[in-house]
Amino acid sequence: MAEELTPETPEETETEEQAIKQRKNGLYPGVSDELAENMKSGWADTELHGLEPIAQAGHTAARRAALSARFPGERLVIPAGNLKTRSNDTEYAFRASTEYAYLTGDQTQDGVLVLEPTADGHEATIYLLPRSNRENGEFWLDGQGELWVGRRHSLAEAEQLLGVPAKDVRELAAALKEATGPVRAVRGHDAGIEAALTDKVTAERDEELRVFLSEARLVKDAFEVAELEKACASTARGFEDVVKVLDKAEATSERYIEGTFFLRARVEGNDIGYGSICAAGPHATTLHWVRNDGDVRSGDLLLLDAGVETTELYTADITRTLPINGRYTELQRKIYDAVYEAQEAGIAAVKPGAAYRDFHDAAQRVLAEKLVEWGLVEGPVERVLELGLQRRWTLHGTGHMLGMDVHDCAAARTEMYVDTTLEPGMCLTVEPGLYFQADDLTVPEEYRGIGVRIEDDILVTEDGNRNLSEALPRRADEVEAWMAALKG
Repeated sequence: MAEELTPETPEETETEEQAIKQRKNGLYPGVSDELAENMKSGWADTELHGLEPIAQAGHTAARRAALSARFPGERLVIPAGNLKTRSNDTEYAFRASTEYAYLTGDQTQDGVLVLEPTADGHEATIYLLPRSNRENGEFWLDGQGELWVGRRHSLAEAEQLLGVPAKDVRELAAALKEATGPVRAVRGHDAGIEAALTDKVTAERDEELRVFLSEARLVKDAFEVAELEKACASTARGFEDVVKVLDKAEATSERYIEGTFFLRARVEGNDIGYGSICAAGPHATTLHWVRNDGDVRSGDLLLLDAGVETTELYTADITRTLPINGRYTELQRKIYDAVYEAQEAGIAAVKPGAAYRDFHDAAQRVLAEKLVEWGLVEGPVERVLELGLQRRWTLHGTGHMLGMDVHDCAAARTEMYVDTTLEPGMCLTVEPGLYFQADDLTVPEEYRGIGVRIEDDILVTEDGNRNLSEALPRRADEVEAWMAALKG
């Protein structure tokens, strides 16, 4: 990795004017006046013209209109966020804040959407970094200059693509300091913008903005549904990739599975939507096993919980529990079939007008019945459910909303989420599981170390639901046949 040119002086540059002065004074090693002058000219004009709006431009405009209607007369500030340092002079891959991407369709670092109040609503402006300045050397001397990190859109190009007037984000903080009137901002993404608003915002008012934007995503529009379909399709192909290389994973570790799925996510999407859980053997009983450094052994189960995030930042969230050698043992299949039956009951409860909690209750009842039937907990079932005794082995809720965040709409109020009724356009996961810890002395020894979860992404429709991840088989016999065909 090439090392950037840096000033010999240790002090940080406070302003662009100081940076330019430093360059002119020759404080960058190896930069002569002649070279600096040479780098100013001889560059072709690469401005793009006649660009078509991005596919979701109409949807983002409707989302901004809904936001405007909710907070009339108030200035609204939604930042994309900044780069975060990974180590020394390298950064983590940037992902724009969900709120910003949802309202703009843009994903560039340092961007900020501002809705200025007007007599009849709001005027939206997107503040972005413009093209690198070649006259003052920013293009090649700045670590985030385009020579180092690649071309970015000009402000004029951004306006064409996003359908929003664009201005230089470097002018925004000063403007916000001078602004008057009520302001709300999405916090936690841009410390500089927050500092400029210190005396103008309150935590309570900002939380109301965050909650509204979370609840706005509860019902997906047509663009979002299409993205979730795309995410599920790519994820299904990623699971197929994993099955084809299980023999190589046995020779290495769970890391081989993680890397195989990641390749699909990067080729067909933006990234993985969350840390992949590639849990083999007893690791399957750890709900969020993301170390992925364990052995992969024939005869054990692999719990693979993974999702591709699309280039527009919508993620799938799918889990399959697979027999590593292609065949379930008798006990593995008994436990798997119980979880499958519970998932079937949960999916059947997903429909318009149903209470959100219904699918969880339906799945939990089936699992409680199985645990009583197997003699692992004393019945009757109603007693088990009332006291929550099944939770020693079921552990978690049966699902959650899904969208741009894997646990989408997390800031929504209880009455708008877990205490609401389902509507067409909502998308949620149904993911019951049974987990018998390796050190659980309350169950027979043969159960210990077995974990099973089955998870699918379910869209609420006008007349029921649709399984967006149905391309991946779920029934035990179908899973075995599918794996045999892939291994060929």
